[in-house]
Amino acid sequence: MPTKQGDVGLLQDPVAQQLLQSKSLAHLAYNWHDGTPRVVPMGFYWNGQEIVMATATDAPKTKVLKNGARVAVSIEHDASPPKILQIRGTVHTDTVEGLAPEYVANARRTMSEEDAQAFLAESARIYPRMTRIFIHPDWVGILDFETRLPSAVERAIERG
Repeated sequence: MPTKQGDVGLLQDPVAQQLLQSKSLAHLAYNWHDGTPRVVPMGFYWNGQEIVMATATDAPKTKVLKNGARVAVSIEHDASPPKILQIRGTVHTDTVEGLAPEYVANARRTMSEEDAQAFLAESARIYPRMTRIFIHPDWVGILDFETRLPSAVERAIERG
């Protein structure tokens, strides 16, 4: 029986694990100072407990993504049927000198070795420091359109 939507235990589901190790970008959703929503695609690294994203220390998102901020992340596999991992969580951040190790690991995971080396060399030139955004999952959902559907679709099927 599938684990209930919202349960962080869903992170152990094979669909979640596939998406957490995929080459897909994550879509990070957060609120700006004025309350308006923003979504940005970002590379990510799953460290086994948290999603880690790295960015320039002066990136706009670093102005609002402070410790304790609440965010949502979506990672999709564009196939048929689509597979979608949804995570809501709490942020904590830090700043590291040079390239964040998770940024390096993500590049090596998602690119050929040759492309990763070139990308990382250029990144090292332009990022003397990086801010890491750690997202600790508080809520997890999976849509695989086989065993898990959006709740409105499930209700429509039950009514039909």
